Amino acid sequence: MSNWTDHLATHGARFHLDEATQVEDFGAPLDGDALAAGFVATVTDQGLIAVAGEEAAKFLHAQLTNDVEHLQQTEARFAGFCTPKGRLQASFLMWRGLDAGLDTVYLQLPRAIQPPLQKRLSMFVLRSKAKLRDATDEAPFMAVLGLGGAKAHAALGRFVNTLPAAPMGKTSGEFGTVLRLHDAFGAPRYLWIASCEAASAALPVLKQELALGGNQAWRLATIHAGEPQVSAATQEQFVPQMINLELLGGVNFKKGCYPGQEIVARTKYLGKIKRRAALASIENAAARAGDEVFSAADPDQPCGMVVNAAPNGRGGADALVEIKLAALGEDVHLGSASGAPLRFLPMPYCLDAIDD
Repeated sequence: MSNWTDHLATHGARFHLDEATQVEDFGAPLDGDALAAGFVATVTDQGLIAVAGEEAAKFLHAQLTNDVEHLQQTEARFAGFCTPKGRLQASFLMWRGLDAGLDTVYLQLPRAIQPPLQKRLSMFVLRSKAKLRDATDEAPFMAVLGLGGAKAHAALGRFVNTLPAAPMGKTSGEFGTVLRLHDAFGAPRYLWIASCEAASAALPVLKQELALGGNQAWRLATIHAGEPQVSAATQEQFVPQMINLELLGGVNFKKGCYPGQEIVARTKYLGKIKRRAALASIENAAARAGDEVFSAADPDQPCGMVVNAAPNGRGGADALVEIKLAALGEDVHLGSASGAPLRFLPMPYCLDAIDD
């Protein structure tokens, strides 16, 4: 456990770690109603790579699916890192800052895949004036709180004097770094990255106003915002468009080359996209990333795969499911054509391809 998690364990909150699903839920998973009203979640399953140096942005610009060179200090962006065949090895939430006077780009991704991804990215640095390091447990980034729901804006505003005004905005200061992500359950979501001291002082106050959760709560809110994240179970399974990455601004089709760029561009320009990530509720709380789904209309082969899943607090799980668009109107099940049924829910954004 990190020092931050140790602190929580001694702060009077019930701490529970489910080894199978890596869900920290403080005794009970939160449901959609609790998230919609307002919640604060301790996020402990994410790692952080810092890429620093005068050519940090230039280096990443040549490796990732998004424009890094023009990333502003006041914004956050999604990006992917692909194989030469255009399959995602990782997806990142990224932002820019200064570290000891050096231009630095921060890449957030699951802790479980951070070490090999960081090592692989480092292989391409060569003579670039950029250096990668693991910043996960560095003091300014050690505590990560996710907040959302109707009460979150006012509650967080008591500790952060300037909150981002729009999704994918960023503010920073003595309080740390706050990223506003896409809305879920009709309300803003914020990721507050701070020191243990700042978060430890705020959490007792926040949990008096907001429902307290952990990774499960944050993951469920992220799923309902339609934001996918590549994990160990789904590496090299998806071209970015298959999980809606370009719909979230995570692919720039006008930038220069990067690994897999030709395949990603071809997917856009040569025909209609036939697979997307859709939101679904599954009558099985154990559903997890990498599980295949099957249509009763074609039971012998999978029609899709779970991208991300989280217990929904109502006995099942909610998930983002990469699936053939043609199967969305069919009878779809988890694991086999006779497995737990999926009920598809409205996405928070349109699945139509973006025209540049």
